[in-house]
Amino acid sequence: MTFSGPIAAVAGALGGAVIAVAAMFIAAQSGMFPPDVRIHDYLLNHPQILVQMSNKLQAQQDASADSARQTAVGKLGLKAFFDPRLAFVIGPATAQKTFVEFFDYNCPYCRASLPAVKKLMAAHTKDTRFAFIEFPIKGPQSTIASRAAIAARKQPDKYLPFHFLLMGEKELVTEDVVYADAQKVGLNVGKLKADMQDRAVDSALAGAHNLAVAASIDGTPAFIINGNIREGAVDDGAIRRMLKAS
Repeated sequence: MTFSGPIAAVAGALGGAVIAVAAMFIAAQSGMFPPDVRIHDYLLNHPQILVQMSNKLQAQQDASADSARQTAVGKLGLKAFFDPRLAFVIGPATAQKTFVEFFDYNCPYCRASLPAVKKLMAAHTKDTRFAFIEFPIKGPQSTIASRAAIAARKQPDKYLPFHFLLMGEKELVTEDVVYADAQKVGLNVGKLKADMQDRAVDSALAGAHNLAVAASIDGTPAFIINGNIREGAVDDGAIRRMLKAS
């Protein structure tokens, strides 16, 4: 059976699952069904068709979003993600390998990615340029944590221990947790609180938000490894695939 117009457009987009539904509509309109047969009943008896359609559409939407993000990153260029006014940057400036992460300390998927990120850093400290970008999207507590982390950059060698400790928390990272963890890693908490009020912190957060929008990033974590972008949690295998894809 050949379709035209809107039905053909939808069928082309979603594939075989929608063809069955389109055929049901056409058959109903043509009087091919007995009076007691209804599309509603058919779909209730074959719910897998709707599941297939939904899955297919979601996959296509995800692929389209991924493509848009990759195009946006390409237009921006990697240099934009290694701006020290926005990101905590570490590693050789001449490194051929690059790693960028947008994160929120209360994001469970960011936390799930922590072991793989730490493993990558341990193995590639000398040959990879890393950029950690605060992107608090989980509410006021996350914003406080990000302000503290940005302020911690003013106390040499404390940012990464602080970052990893916050990211390794199992419960909500509240203001109390932030200052407790700061003390654990040896930060001067009084100085930290003062530095959190610096306008440069506001500028860093605003700049990171604008960069995320420009890169079509709308969730955390978002990783850019050697120019390849991916939203969502990563493990060792995902990172290896991203490295190979470059």
